[in-house]
Amino acid sequence: MVRLSHGRGDDDGARSKVPAITAGFWVVKLLATTVGETGGDALSMTLDLGYAVASLIYVGFFAVALTAQVRARRYHPAIYWSVVVATTTVGTTTSDFLDRTVGLGYVKSSVVLLGGVLLVLGLWRRTTGRIAFQDITSKTDEIFYWVTILISNTLGTALGDFVADTAGLGFQRGTLVFAGLLAVVAAAHFLSKRIPASTLFWAAYVLTRPFGATLGDTLTKPRAEGGLALGRIAASLVIAGLMVVGVAASQRRARQTTEAR
Repeated sequence: MVRLSHGRGDDDGARSKVPAITAGFWVVKLLATTVGETGGDALSMTLDLGYAVASLIYVGFFAVALTAQVRARRYHPAIYWSVVVATTTVGTTTSDFLDRTVGLGYVKSSVVLLGGVLLVLGLWRRTTGRIAFQDITSKTDEIFYWVTILISNTLGTALGDFVADTAGLGFQRGTLVFAGLLAVVAAAHFLSKRIPASTLFWAAYVLTRPFGATLGDTLTKPRAEGGLALGRIAASLVIAGLMVVGVAASQRRARQTTEAR
């Protein structure tokens, strides 16, 4: 959707800690959100660890991955995408807590979380004068970047559950709904010059989460529930493998582009 250069820094020569926003980025992002769903269910359901234990593992994984990302001086694909997957699993747990334990339900929790995303983005702009999604070089931008991603992935989980369950569309039709919304955002990127690139980026980022969640459920849920009944562990390993291939291909293309300049 958005094609931007990678590795450009700010005025002091600092290097960006996020990948270039290319078509490859969005493919890997969709795989990351899907494996977050299937992998999370594999841990809590297939391995029967339960939500409490699984949640502790998710939070621990997120803390370790985020610490490594913040300490890094430049973009490291393995670290970056580990944090993205971690925010997906933590977002799933947080959404389920708000929906089921607190009792907000999918609609109220979606409204609350949307408000949270808008609040963080507003504070980000007020603090730094911009809402970034590329060339993340300062600690301030990085903090706002990951907080926005964590809340947006939580919001995406709630939206996916709302469409599939509350609205009664099921997993397969829910996947088509979010695929259509992503297509609208992509069309807006190519056809409209008035909508800020940052707005389109974060809109797409939110929508990739429910797309991945409903797609993951479509692959792994029992046929009686509208799924394809594929094994959660096997599906997670295959999707993770595709992620690795996608990241490697993107990195190779980026190096070739740099060398050609």
